[in-house]
Amino acid sequence: MSTLPPFDREDLIKAAFDAREYAYSRHSNFRVGAALLSIDGELIKGASIDNASHGATICAERTAIVKAVSEGTRKFVALAVVSDVAKPISPCGLCRQVLREFCALDMAVLLVPADYYQKQLAEENKDGGVLEITMGELLPHSFGPEDLELPRGLQA
Repeated sequence: MSTLPPFDREDLIKAAFDAREYAYSRHSNFRVGAALLSIDGELIKGASIDNASHGATICAERTAIVKAVSEGTRKFVALAVVSDVAKPISPCGLCRQVLREFCALDMAVLLVPADYYQKQLAEENKDGGVLEITMGELLPHSFGPEDLELPRGLQA
């Protein structure tokens, strides 16, 4: 069962699909869209941006978080991620760690299959096949900003 109100959930999922349309996937042919919902109700979208030097590729999740943070938004309620694959796809490890910097461990993360709307219409799966987890489940035993405040052991 979703922790988000139905209207927030649907708007967030739609924003992720909308963002995916702007993905630049010339090299990977793997489009991804992401959307963050801020505590103020603002939707921040991000698309994956490929680069010929694969290491310079920017994932949709990092695009969204960098857009938000660079505009002063640093608290979030939920994230939705969608690709062109008909199963929920999870953020990569680097995106997980970047998200962890700004997202609470109990924040909702919606991993949305590409065929979400078809599944809903077919009533094959009323939730559209969305895998809803928390940030803590996405990155268990994580290292976050609060860990930098922990006391250090004695130096030899």
